[in-house]
Amino acid sequence: METFMMWESVPGKCEETPVLEYYPAAEKKTDAAVVIFPGGGYTCRCWHEGGGYADFLNSIGMDAFVCQYRVHPHAFPLPLVDARRAVRYVRANAEKFGIHPEKVAVMGSSAGGHLAALISTYTAPIDFENLDETDRMDCMPNATILCYPAMHYPDFFLFPEMDENTIYYDCFSKLAGEGKMDILPSLSPDLLVKDTTPPTFIWHTSDDTCVNVTNSYMYATALRKHNVPCEMHIFPYGDHGLGVSPYNAHVAQWTNLLKNWFVSMSWLA
Repeated sequence: METFMMWESVPGKCEETPVLEYYPAAEKKTDAAVVIFPGGGYTCRCWHEGGGYADFLNSIGMDAFVCQYRVHPHAFPLPLVDARRAVRYVRANAEKFGIHPEKVAVMGSSAGGHLAALISTYTAPIDFENLDETDRMDCMPNATILCYPAMHYPDFFLFPEMDENTIYYDCFSKLAGEGKMDILPSLSPDLLVKDTTPPTFIWHTSDDTCVNVTNSYMYATALRKHNVPCEMHIFPYGDHGLGVSPYNAHVAQWTNLLKNWFVSMSWLA
């Protein structure tokens, strides 16, 4: 694994430095690559949803990049600034990495799933961009992979079981920043889907008690309304945050299903 600084001088508040970790496949079988955003409720970044996914992608012959984006106390737009920069950095250096610039997918779990969906749908300008040549690259991914994603802002009508003490609520409050919860409807990817949103692969467990599976249904429904190709798998049982699911063989099927999805897009032989 090799670590890259995405900027010479990181824009915005920077109590921690966002970096991009490159995991090259030992036996590369494709010029496609995946940029991964680990989950962690916008308070941390879980290794098993970053490096763990990269190891799986390497095993099927695909290069991976893990974006160590800024989390709390950093708030919007900084996580999205880092995510957009990660995709742009990969595209700007595609020849160096042996990657096709139009075969760049994003992948995320839980809060990282929200970030992966947000970079796939949120097209409004944000601060701290247009600083150099790399920022001129397109930040819209070519495909999106969502693992038990947080999606919709804390809506107590849709999720009556939620209160201000839930991890789900806390995740969105950390993204918004103190006193800024009113911006969250504009950061709900299911409300931002367009005809141009990238094809998407989603998986979730039906009894997830942390992030309600309704989040995935809502995003898939929005994709269908806009005729965006979507493959979704809902497993009946399984805790939140399973990653590649080493201890739940039934849920672990999702990795091979994802591999088949890449094959169906001709990204993998």
